[in-house]
Amino acid sequence: MISAQNVKNNNYVILGLGRSGLSVAAALQAGGAKVLCLDDNPKYLKKAEELGFNCSLPDKVNWNEIDVLLVSPGIPHHYPEPHHVVLSAIENGVAIDNDIGVFFKSIGSMEWAKFNVMPKIIAVTGSNGKSTTSALIHHIVTCANRPSQLAGNIGKGVFDIEPLSDGEVLILELSSYQTEVANSLTPDVAVFTNFTPDHLERHGGLGGYYAAKKRLFVSGCPDRSIIGVDEFEGQLLAQELSDHIHDDRIIRISSSRKLTDMGWTVFASKGFLAEYRKGKQIASIDLRKCTALQGTHNHQNACAAYAAVRAMGIGPREIEKAFFSFTGLPHRSQLVREIGGVVFINDSKATNIDSAIKALLTYPNIRWICGGQQKEGDISRINKALVNVQKAYVIGADSAGYSNQISCDYEICNTMDMAVKSAFRDAKKGDTILLAPAAASFDQFSSFEERGETFESEVIKLM
Repeated sequence: MISAQNVKNNNYVILGLGRSGLSVAAALQAGGAKVLCLDDNPKYLKKAEELGFNCSLPDKVNWNEIDVLLVSPGIPHHYPEPHHVVLSAIENGVAIDNDIGVFFKSIGSMEWAKFNVMPKIIAVTGSNGKSTTSALIHHIVTCANRPSQLAGNIGKGVFDIEPLSDGEVLILELSSYQTEVANSLTPDVAVFTNFTPDHLERHGGLGGYYAAKKRLFVSGCPDRSIIGVDEFEGQLLAQELSDHIHDDRIIRISSSRKLTDMGWTVFASKGFLAEYRKGKQIASIDLRKCTALQGTHNHQNACAAYAAVRAMGIGPREIEKAFFSFTGLPHRSQLVREIGGVVFINDSKATNIDSAIKALLTYPNIRWICGGQQKEGDISRINKALVNVQKAYVIGADSAGYSNQISCDYEICNTMDMAVKSAFRDAKKGDTILLAPAAASFDQFSSFEERGETFESEVIKLM
């Protein structure tokens, strides 16, 4: 754990006592701040009290004595309506921040004067691919024999990392829930993977969601910005950040088109990654044999990670070697087993339509396990990606409603065990049984991880 800096004798209220809330509470106390903890759940309050933190009920807070309210990622900040504690802070003129903002303020302290080689921070955001891109960057940096840690929305909380060392690289995965609140965002390199509709109710619509992502790039002015330009929003962001088309502070990336006439670009075409600078090719990598980086979506992740580490001075051949040793992340296009020529793929993380579409376009002869708690009212957009689907096996509390919206042969299975058994019953050699739900997991599971683990356990029972 590291302590927060520049916080001594300041008064903080922390709302939300999950992993990040308890972590920043400990870091603030270690830095000499005064901390008061709040949560709507008595179980979390009790845990905080057992850990020695001062806790209170929201209506007992004297806002005249509070300097900053810190909100955890799950707490509504603006939309669909502010949490009542957030509203009280706003009405009393109290500053609002989160653990990410406190962390970035801390790294500007005198503590950093001790380094001979300053650590670097790479922050990754976007709608899809954040976790894989962050993990891939971490893997490449580690393979290049440079100290590295991974934190944020993946792995550890930002204050749960080990103290940084000379020349270390810290990779932070940041969700829109984190970037929308943080008052300080100053990474050395910032990555925008892609942009598709998600969390729209939380951000008050598409514009609010885009604004939350954009803050990482306009608030902190990173030395290098890696921008995925396969959607209009990425193209717009790159244009807004650039002084001119050859401004190499911006590295544009794509997995759908060649980018050869701009300043610094990285793109994937026909399974090959290419790097161009001012119209000249610098390097090329064959991604077709990188087993953990299959499909257009993973080619996009590879381009983002490649650009980020190139901005850190790591060479193309070192990156290529690391690509081939990368094993991927659980629940993200993860190969589970092959049984009798039938391949089982766990992409439980495909919780929205766009991420599921990418998985569906990656594999042949698909028997598709789908369904759950729908994030979007109309999922018919996914029908354009069902060309490889032999049959769908629908699970979830509203499996009937879900199945009525898809344009392929389907069977209502309701539960994961029935879906796996039915898909395997129908499968032939060369088929892929793909879990890509295009829905949240909370109707039947505590998380997408639990859903993926249940899928894997049912697959193992078939052996």
